[in-house]
Amino acid sequence: MQIIIVEDEENIRKELKQLLQNAMYEVTTIESFSDVAGQITRMEPMPDLVLLDLNLPEESGFAICTKIREYSEIPVIFLTSRTDSMDELTGILKGADDYITKPFNAPILLARIANVLKRTAKKDAVDAAKDLLQLEHKGVVLNLSAGTIEHEGKREELTKNELKILHFLYQRPGEIVPRMEIIEHLWDNEAFIDDNTLSVNMTRIRGKLLEIGVEDFIETRRGMGYRI
Repeated sequence: MQIIIVEDEENIRKELKQLLQNAMYEVTTIESFSDVAGQITRMEPMPDLVLLDLNLPEESGFAICTKIREYSEIPVIFLTSRTDSMDELTGILKGADDYITKPFNAPILLARIANVLKRTAKKDAVDAAKDLLQLEHKGVVLNLSAGTIEHEGKREELTKNELKILHFLYQRPGEIVPRMEIIEHLWDNEAFIDDNTLSVNMTRIRGKLLEIGVEDFIETRRGMGYRI
């Protein structure tokens, strides 16, 4: 995990860096306070968390957080000597994930950093899972969770078998998938269909693709199978 420290007081910056490195984080410090948000959002790879002071030489932490949020959902924790409750509220409204006041207690600071990272990691995992449930090929999106096929804002619902057939084809784009393999795939999933039923399902799938404005998406290779 890489953490960025944006703190203009050198002693505090060094103390934070040592504390975080001892906790096995990778640490980068910002020491030029011109275009801080740009420095952070241009980093490759993106850092996992930003510790951000409010009182900085060229612009406030609030302004920096707002700019970061225009480009990224990277977690931001304000670490500041300002204890006014309105400042804390403003920080949260600007998109910060936490607000910690100085002087800080090291174990508590580390615990709250770990908590924010854990929470955002879960969100990333959920987003990744969502990506796995949506497959795209040639601009046509197969939504496995919703059971739909989508293209340019148009959507058609699929039956259970139609969804399984398309999912099988989406897993092998560009390949000719034999008819028998598709039938066996559906048999293994306890949804037996014979050769004629497969043809009926393919006709229905093509009809639904036409409804969303997609032609010639599934190619039939006579005597061989289907390809997308």
